[in-house]
Amino acid sequence: MPAVVIVGAQWGDEGKGKITDYLAEGADTVVRYQGGNNAGHTIVVGKSTYKFHLIPSGMLYSEKTCVLGNGVVIDPEQLISELDELQKTGIDTSRLKISDQAHFILPTHKLLDQRAEARKGAAKIGTTGRGIGPSYRDKVDRRGVRVGDPAHPDRLMQLLVEHVAELPDDVTKDWPAERIAELLTKSYQRLKTHIVNTPTLINDILDDSGRVLFEGAQGTLLDVDHGTYPFVTSSSPTAGGACIGSGVGPTRLNVVMGVAKAYSTRVGSGPFPTELNDATGEKLRQVGHEFGTTTGRARRCGWLDLVALRYAVRINGMTHLAITKLDVLDAFDELAICTGYELDGAVTRNFPSHLTDVERAKPVLQKMAGWKTTTTTARSWSDLPPQAIAYIARIEEVLRVPVALVSVGAERTATFSRLAIWEGL
Repeated sequence: MPAVVIVGAQWGDEGKGKITDYLAEGADTVVRYQGGNNAGHTIVVGKSTYKFHLIPSGMLYSEKTCVLGNGVVIDPEQLISELDELQKTGIDTSRLKISDQAHFILPTHKLLDQRAEARKGAAKIGTTGRGIGPSYRDKVDRRGVRVGDPAHPDRLMQLLVEHVAELPDDVTKDWPAERIAELLTKSYQRLKTHIVNTPTLINDILDDSGRVLFEGAQGTLLDVDHGTYPFVTSSSPTAGGACIGSGVGPTRLNVVMGVAKAYSTRVGSGPFPTELNDATGEKLRQVGHEFGTTTGRARRCGWLDLVALRYAVRINGMTHLAITKLDVLDAFDELAICTGYELDGAVTRNFPSHLTDVERAKPVLQKMAGWKTTTTTARSWSDLPPQAIAYIARIEEVLRVPVALVSVGAERTATFSRLAIWEGL
């Protein structure tokens, strides 16, 4: 029952889609286990670029089953749009399976999300405004609408009447219960051939020794429990979230692959100890093309933070790491890695649990030599310059986790393996 979980080890945007696509070649099934269309995974295959927001990154392999698990929140219009775009390119989308236990994002959720963010003003979190938070809020408040509900019209209307009863009149004026029901029913008819009991499906595949790859969205430091709260997402992008969001037990998981950039980025508000608000930060942004797949927003950039990464390793129980965008550092004479935080005159290697302490933490930086030569043509460990090898070796030394995969460009072929992942599982 080989199972591999891919998790973001930073604040999201680490290149999880690319690593999922790389490992999906050896998998039978790819499962997206949390988040919604606030995620953006970009994959480059040859001259074609694909941008996924909901559909699992394994969809580009014609023989793979792809699953949206129960932990995902689904905007039906966005999902149908993605399916239609893939079909135009000749990709068979019948392989997509959707959990009947996943929750819908309603049009009212999007309106509520945007209004709440606008009210916060300068204190805004930086949400994408796509209704993710309000959908999860209704879920935990036990009044959400699940993907399987339109198959039961009376139940659907009961849920929607209760939903709109608590909304402002100017919201329900445009979206009364009847109109939302019509939208969901129409979407359900379009999607119903994909809708199944996904925990049963996934466990049956594992029981038959199928290889399952679990794909997360966002990153560990945005986890609703373990991230820089309240500047977090509304779900659990961690390895534990993979179990809850797909319906499998933790003993099913063999490998936890953390994905991290060779430097750090963050989108939206929240603390970022190694952020560079200078020419170096701007150079990282421009060379790394650090603009959001989903929002287009410029990402904040800084040096690699091994304090935050060590925390992510421990929270997830990571067994391996993938380092992406190593090639972005080709342009720098000198690099720096954060190996500790200075707080109240003392140095700690532990990531603080309270937002205020993360905000005032001063990074302790170790300088390292750059390599000033291209790594984009590297296709094996031995192809890397000695300084790049030393950089990765320092990461492994501090984190005590092996770097199994290295990515040096956007293309599918620009990723190489140092350690076998699927073999022997």
